[in-house]
Amino acid sequence: MKKAVVYINQFFGQIGGEDKADFAPVFKKEKIGPALEFAKNLNAEIIGTVICGDNYMGSNADKAVDEIIELLEGKEFDIFLAGPAFQAGRYGVACGTICKAIKAKYNIPVITSMNVENPGVEMFKKDMYILKGGNIASKMRADVAAMIKLANKILNNEEIGSAQDEGYFGRGIRRQVWREDLKPASERMIEMLLKKIRGEAFETELPIPEPDRVPIAPPIKDLSKARIAILDTGGIVPVDNPDKIQSASATRWGRYNIENIDSLKSGVYKTIHAGFDPAAADADPNVVVPIDVLKTLNKEGVYGSLHPYFYTTVGTGTTQAEAMRMANEMIPYLKEDNVDGVIMVST
Repeated sequence: MKKAVVYINQFFGQIGGEDKADFAPVFKKEKIGPALEFAKNLNAEIIGTVICGDNYMGSNADKAVDEIIELLEGKEFDIFLAGPAFQAGRYGVACGTICKAIKAKYNIPVITSMNVENPGVEMFKKDMYILKGGNIASKMRADVAAMIKLANKILNNEEIGSAQDEGYFGRGIRRQVWREDLKPASERMIEMLLKKIRGEAFETELPIPEPDRVPIAPPIKDLSKARIAILDTGGIVPVDNPDKIQSASATRWGRYNIENIDSLKSGVYKTIHAGFDPAAADADPNVVVPIDVLKTLNKEGVYGSLHPYFYTTVGTGTTQAEAMRMANEMIPYLKEDNVDGVIMVST
């Protein structure tokens, strides 16, 4: 009988919640969490469950992958399943990261499941099968069932259909097939055109994503009188990270007072960003959020005044939807203080 391994995070691995997000990888021979549901109908024996904390994978991806590969040393398995990850950004990125590594190392099929809003979709959909999943954990059984259906087709050497037919995100692979109705493109094109003219529903064969166009703001008329605020996606926070902002795929942000300080001191502030080497930013947080320079320029009269707070989150892996939500939560504070312009800095 063929064999499988399941990967899950610390929460579904029954280790703990956010307080255990730094949990290092372990391999359990038992079927834990979603692995129990997979085992019901999967045409393979689940030989174990890999559990790893989301923050551990996000902050130490190479190390975490190496440790998991070492945990699987000597074990034989034919397919690797990760998640489902729903809309949980860090979890989705972790599933994508380990699936890509396992596929490269063992040359076996890998499958995961994520909601369309999960940043892991855009990061990894070209590398593996990612089923279109629900947004919350209550969709677990449906998402697992979809993963099992595709996994069993692969295990049974059955032909895998298109992304639309099978329910996974398109991988950018095109192949020619004969349509059952044998209708040529010229006829299909005319039919779509007539439906569009009549205002009827139709489905294009070449969907083009619509960009979210943001109009350019008018220039500041007089910088010497302007109220300026600073925002960053570089993860600069007080050392205790009071708002518990995630190191990747952020859904949280912070607002910190800088009214009576001339610079961000090392040891008082740090970065929690998982996408770059933090050494320089931890040694001098002003290299990411230049409060020292802004205060100096203000004293020199380059601009009118500085908003007494800076706003921070982490950009890596963060979805457009989450970024928009966080921005809309910040804007009222800026409007209340009559801010004229915002400087957005990152890494």
